[in-house]
Amino acid sequence: MSHSISDAKPAAAGAPAATRLASRRLPRWSPLAIAVGAIVVGVAIGAGFGLKSHLQWGLIALILFVGGSYAITAQVEGRRQAKDRVATSLIWASFILAVIPLYSLVQTTISKGVKVLDGTFLTHSMNNVLTIEPGGGVYHAIIGTLEQVAIATVIAAPIGILTAVYLVEYGRGTLAKWVTFFVDVMTGVPSIVAGLFILSLWFVALGKAPASGFAGSLALAILMLPVVVRSTEEMLKLVPNELREASLALGVPKWRTITKVVIPTALGGITTGVMLAIARIAGESAPIALLVFGSNMINTNPFSGPQSSLPYYIYQQYGNGNDPSYARAWGAALVLIAFVMILNLVARGIARWKAPKR
Repeated sequence: MSHSISDAKPAAAGAPAATRLASRRLPRWSPLAIAVGAIVVGVAIGAGFGLKSHLQWGLIALILFVGGSYAITAQVEGRRQAKDRVATSLIWASFILAVIPLYSLVQTTISKGVKVLDGTFLTHSMNNVLTIEPGGGVYHAIIGTLEQVAIATVIAAPIGILTAVYLVEYGRGTLAKWVTFFVDVMTGVPSIVAGLFILSLWFVALGKAPASGFAGSLALAILMLPVVVRSTEEMLKLVPNELREASLALGVPKWRTITKVVIPTALGGITTGVMLAIARIAGESAPIALLVFGSNMINTNPFSGPQSSLPYYIYQQYGNGNDPSYARAWGAALVLIAFVMILNLVARGIARWKAPKR
């Protein structure tokens, strides 16, 4: 015992020095300083070696930033903190690499699309407008997109929600496994395959020759259905079982427990999933090209005659191959991005509004 006590004294005497050494930390501004230094050196290396691509300059700066962060942190704080700093640096680098293409896309679309985006563009169609001349608008495509997406939502949302309720609340045995399997398969179905399926069913089997927006909505509903099922299923699984058990303990039937307790509790998440599924199908053009054919005129009847949509309008205008058509395509792309962004903001607002209050 005396040996252990005497051995402990030198350690205690040396404790302040060890504490001071272990407490060494880089200042908070050090990552920014390292990043600036890496960018400067990366630009110098890229310019010195005659590298024309700025992407190469950025990759060199990224490598220097990660390596410099590790070397400096290991020297001051130790290897363990250096590894943590490298992991953090890689996460931030991945975030930046993901944001740069998105920023470039949005910036390019806004800069080119805003040139034609005005009241005339939003309230006129392409009827009697020459593709090689400026003018015309996207009004007919907006109407087509809204009607086709609305019909697809009316079809897919109830079926998807009820399917998810079955899988979570009743799904046991072989049938539930097969339903889950087919939902997983439908999640990966390409949009062109959904369009071909409706084409063969609608035009060949049923003999419905004329194109219509409703036929396109059926294909969009196929694409939307698995997204609604999966999102709703996950939201229903998050509802605590204690709520179900409390309701059942009071003698409430299971169907009433589901409609009055489970679904209202998960309503915010379910609504968000449906809105995101709508945003998913709003940009599909392949089924529309196969089933709706597109039109330059305003057609407010989705059950009769060809009808346009924003994605198909973009494809059609860009395929014309002239500057006025390119400008209209960029303007329609900006309208479509705004439409999807509004849907996402609405979904976030509903999720926040329906979130459980603490």
